[in-house]
Amino acid sequence: MLRRFTQVDVFASGPYTGNPLAVVVDGEGLSTEEMRRFARWTNLSETTFLLPPATPEADYRVRIFTVEAELPFAGHPTLGSCHAWLESGGRPRTEGRVVQECGAGLVRIAATDAGLAFQAPPLIRSGPVEEEFLDRIVASLGITRDDVVAAEWADNGPGWVGLLLKDAEQVLALRPETVPHDVGVVGPYPAGSPVAFEVRAFFPAQGSMVEDPVTGSLNASLAQWLLRTGRAEAPYLAAQGTVIGRAGRVRVSADDEGEVWVGGDVRTCVSGQVEL
Repeated sequence: MLRRFTQVDVFASGPYTGNPLAVVVDGEGLSTEEMRRFARWTNLSETTFLLPPATPEADYRVRIFTVEAELPFAGHPTLGSCHAWLESGGRPRTEGRVVQECGAGLVRIAATDAGLAFQAPPLIRSGPVEEEFLDRIVASLGITRDDVVAAEWADNGPGWVGLLLKDAEQVLALRPETVPHDVGVVGPYPAGSPVAFEVRAFFPAQGSMVEDPVTGSLNASLAQWLLRTGRAEAPYLAAQGTVIGRAGRVRVSADDEGEVWVGGDVRTCVSGQVEL
């Protein structure tokens, strides 16, 4: 069966500088195994499948797959899926506000003049990282505990551990070969710089280590942590993907209720049909 398909670039600051996402717009009727098989074939960090919502509050439902597993939530698939849904003719129940249903529940997405932005979901785990586990993470990054300003669980689904280093230069200098867990590292740029923070995301996969180009879920959880502890002020702009040849830009803001919003540009790169 031919199904509408699009591939988008999320959090891009220019052509092909963000994180690609494959979206099967007509996902209804596919089995979980068919979705997994296609996600493995695309070989992208995530592939999503759009479905009719199962709850009346949602505008659409999405299932998110990596090459290895299904995720309850992820950031760049949220913005990329919403972009594909709108571009394919989707119309939200409330103008300017889309409600996405996913494994983590309902996620609100705002359509603004600056692009799409999702409301950061609540953390499912926060607080201090166990000392022995933190020592393993620090050693895998090739740094010492003195280089770490702070560390905390920043898990909104994928399982992130967040590390704050002294500055962006230290973040850019990291050259890990493996990590024991999903790790997000952040460091500030000097005051007055075009971007406030440099972010990098590392995770183990199939016996090796992968660096994600631009990571919405991590930027969301890091923002909640940094804003709560007074280490950042909203709004701010974060850079990610620099070391691996990308130029991702993530916009972080906070509304009057203190809710954190994560946004960025989304561009359609490929559109057509796929046989599934």
